[in-house]
Amino acid sequence: MTTFHNVLANNLVANITNFTVWFAITFWVFLETQSVFATGMIAGIYLVLTAGLGVWLGSIVDHNSKKAAMLGSSGVSAAFYAVSLAMVLLEPQDAFADPYGAYLWTFVLMVMLGVIAGNLRSIALPTLVTILIPEDRRDTANGLVGMVTGIGFLTTSVISGFLVAYTGMLGVLTLATGATLLAILHLGLVRIDEGRVEPTADAPSEPKRVDIAGTVRVIAAVPGLFALILFACFNNFLGGVFMALLDAYGLSLVSVEVWGLLFGGISTAFILSGIIIARTGLGRNPIRTLLLVNAISWLVCCVFTIQPSIWLLAAGCFVWMLLSPYAEAAEHTTLQKVVPLERQGRVFGFAQSVEQAASPLTAFLIGPLTQFIVIPFMTDGAGAEAIGGWFGTGPDRGIALVFTVAGLIGLLVTILAMNSSYYRQLSAAYAKGRDDAGRAESAEAT
Repeated sequence: MTTFHNVLANNLVANITNFTVWFAITFWVFLETQSVFATGMIAGIYLVLTAGLGVWLGSIVDHNSKKAAMLGSSGVSAAFYAVSLAMVLLEPQDAFADPYGAYLWTFVLMVMLGVIAGNLRSIALPTLVTILIPEDRRDTANGLVGMVTGIGFLTTSVISGFLVAYTGMLGVLTLATGATLLAILHLGLVRIDEGRVEPTADAPSEPKRVDIAGTVRVIAAVPGLFALILFACFNNFLGGVFMALLDAYGLSLVSVEVWGLLFGGISTAFILSGIIIARTGLGRNPIRTLLLVNAISWLVCCVFTIQPSIWLLAAGCFVWMLLSPYAEAAEHTTLQKVVPLERQGRVFGFAQSVEQAASPLTAFLIGPLTQFIVIPFMTDGAGAEAIGGWFGTGPDRGIALVFTVAGLIGLLVTILAMNSSYYRQLSAAYAKGRDDAGRAESAEAT
């Protein structure tokens, strides 16, 4: 097994662990409190922390060994999971039943900090793709990264559903703590040649700082790159709807065990997508691929909750998950081509922060907005009277309406992006980088 495959396998264990905890806390809080407001707040906490810490985590990746950064990520996760486990064991009576209780939200924060620490791995991994994989094979390697994410989702949804149903958070956190420690042990045994050259005592070295201004200059130097990051930011603004409401909508149709199993089956789309990308790549222009899959995804979002059918929901989620790795791999492949390696950690971290910056607003607003405005609107309000005859009425149809509106907005914005000058500028910059790399390789060969 190559170094890259060892790192992928290790990340798979970490992904399964962190995704399981994330899914489980959402399932569990909804079942304990029956509050869409609470699930929206959990999504908001995740996204606020992701957006706020991205640049700082990217700086850690740039200024340290990637392996050390990944080990540190798992170490911090293990510590927070252990604290959370202690809180479960010491829970005051009925403390977790109150959706507004301080003990519940302290517990949620501890759990989510453990999950968020895993984001350091998600920034370090694409920089390792740049280091370990030749340029002409990075798109396929990024496809394998997407496949690992898919396997994590598949396994996670099944594990978390059953763990929550039969053991609550006690079993979830016990498993998470043990699995994270195993990931640390395995990665410690993997040798990774990162090509790092330690500076001599009299050699100048780059200050170990976040350097947001320098990162912004690097991004601004590539025509259209800011537009790509802002486009992803807007997509995530709408994507916050999924984080806040998808589990609540699914659980309104089926039990937690069935939803976990179904989501596991749907998540095979991630694996299929990763296999296809690994075999075929992303084409000559990954930016075009990114926009096309976004257009299809938002079109699906317009219709996959149009009727209260678990099969329609499952089909829509399958298509969404099939296409999502294409978008992520396309963005990573583009950044790996046009951004210098020594800045990639901070650029990936900056992109993560900016792209996630809008999602907390959606997640924090969409739960209360859906609970207190849209659900009444579609239960016995004007919406129920206007379209309830064919769309349906009730709380679940209020959630469904939010998805449909988000899909229409996303489709419109994607069409505008495909016809923008920024798309043409970034496509030209990527093509120039590809052609320059090809000429450099030919010169080296001769």
